[in-house]
Amino acid sequence: MATGQLFSRTTQALFYNYKQLPIQRMLDFDFLCGRELPSVAGIINPGAEGFQKLFFGQEEIAIPVHSTVEAACAAHPTADVFINFASFRSAAASSMAALKQPTIRVVAIIAEGVPESDTKQLIAYARANNKVVIGPATVGGIQAGSFKIGDTAGTIDNIVACKLYRPGSVGFVSKSGGMSNELYNTIARVTDGIYEGIAIGGDVFPGSTLSDHVLRFNNIPQVKMIVVLGELGGRDEYSLVEALKQGKVNKPVVAWVSGTCARLFKSEVQFGHAGAKSGGEMESAQAKNQALKDAGAAVPTSYEAFETAIKETFEKLVEEGKISSVKEFTPPQIPEDLNIAIKSGKVRAPTHIISTISDDRGEEPCYAGVPMSSIVEQGYGVGDVISLLWFKRSLPRYCTHFIEICIMLCADHGPCVSGAHNTIVTARAGKDLVSSLVSGLLTIGPRFGGAIDDAARYFKDAYDRGLTPYEFVESMKKKGIRVPGIGHRIKRGDNRDKRVELLQQFAHTHFPSVKYMEYAVQVETYTLSKANNLVLNVDGAIGSLFLDLLAGSGMFSKQEIDEIVGIGYLNGLFVLARSIGLIGHTFDQKRLKQPLYRHPWEDVLYTKLVLCRGQVKRPIVFGSYKQMLL
Repeated sequence: MATGQLFSRTTQALFYNYKQLPIQRMLDFDFLCGRELPSVAGIINPGAEGFQKLFFGQEEIAIPVHSTVEAACAAHPTADVFINFASFRSAAASSMAALKQPTIRVVAIIAEGVPESDTKQLIAYARANNKVVIGPATVGGIQAGSFKIGDTAGTIDNIVACKLYRPGSVGFVSKSGGMSNELYNTIARVTDGIYEGIAIGGDVFPGSTLSDHVLRFNNIPQVKMIVVLGELGGRDEYSLVEALKQGKVNKPVVAWVSGTCARLFKSEVQFGHAGAKSGGEMESAQAKNQALKDAGAAVPTSYEAFETAIKETFEKLVEEGKISSVKEFTPPQIPEDLNIAIKSGKVRAPTHIISTISDDRGEEPCYAGVPMSSIVEQGYGVGDVISLLWFKRSLPRYCTHFIEICIMLCADHGPCVSGAHNTIVTARAGKDLVSSLVSGLLTIGPRFGGAIDDAARYFKDAYDRGLTPYEFVESMKKKGIRVPGIGHRIKRGDNRDKRVELLQQFAHTHFPSVKYMEYAVQVETYTLSKANNLVLNVDGAIGSLFLDLLAGSGMFSKQEIDEIVGIGYLNGLFVLARSIGLIGHTFDQKRLKQPLYRHPWEDVLYTKLVLCRGQVKRPIVFGSYKQMLL
């Protein structure tokens, strides 16, 4: 166990198991005290590396994150305090790893409930290697004006009120972290404040004892008096009694052992801490208080008189000239976090994102104002969810059913189309699901699956302007634009796309109006007179019918319909639908354990074109691989 001061204004720590709030509180305390360097040198987060952004005053800093204790200690050899915020399950192992590092002197274990056998091993190793363990079940400790562990002393407002931003003359040690905060305030009211305060922790076997720290305080010249707050249970206070009797402590000690009310109960009482349980008369608060008093400590008659006893001891030291007045100063103002300032109404700040379709701030997420529970309870389908998230309103059931039919009909079109082919090749290359899906989606465009919006746009413009099918098609021809939604590589006038027929049948049965679809059919009749493959395809069918859905439902204005078509809503249907099939193809290839795909030579036209006086010489086809020779 160390025999003197544990911390200073240059002490730096390694923080195990990242917790934003206690680290930020440490950095705010640093700024309040005027430290030049942050007290947190590095963070240890098992399995993670990089940096964490935090504030040091008004300046944002990046604190290194390390994946192991060993790596952190090697990177920060001057950091000699290890603050362990691990759970009780892993606190012992990580603490032992820290104790075994030559650079670490002090280990603070915040978790309570660490197995007692593990704690005993930590204590034995620390004592054998002259190191200090604070905790388990501790809030930590503080050296006023220099360094603090985690959440010690609470908020900045409390720290300022307790004058902990500058050193006083009192050394304080307690078992309880919560009562430490109370005593910091009490001591600040009747003395010049704390020099160092330690909460040893409330577990049955603390890493360091009350007497360990009292003896340390006795060796620190700046500490002029010592305040001790014990509690019933255990016999830790008796080691302090022996130290007082043997004259090892020559500074005034004011002590109180809490738990005198235990005698009011008929049976044995377990208080908050694991160690706060009287196991006999010697472990009672009354017996300990009497023993401390007999050994020479100033012990009040009750906790209420504790403050007065501290005050009288301090004033006596002042009268004797052993304590000089502390120079007071106004600590710097800690900048307030934006979120806190906004909540308190002190500032207003612009938002960075606008969302009108969903809200996750309440007890449950809402889609366009409809709670998730209502969506489930009322039996909403995928089409209903799309209507809420895409169109921000609940569309009639025939509309949402049509959306679902579109998704089902467009989910897949076999392995040979561009999107599926890309996905299959990517999956067979060993890529993950997302990569395989995206490789297929990236083929969607004006030549594959991306003509729904264009079909709707051109059909709507032609119909609204009153163009005949002949005028529409011929005007597109003059512009050099193929009519979107017309034409198919396989389907013919005598072999129509079954998907188109199903969509048309549903619309005739359920839609109040199909004027745009009828116009598209008239255009198809004219284009079929030109060529037998210029049939209305699924893009054209969905595009025209979606116009009828938007116009016929009576729920959209003309401006909204134009915006929906212009933004790309309708192509979104194809993207959503085809994602289902592309995911299926990915799983299919992985399930079949298909090898890397290589395109066969027989399916490639190999040629070398050579310019001869500005002209391309015709290649010669030769060989089984269609190899071209000049």
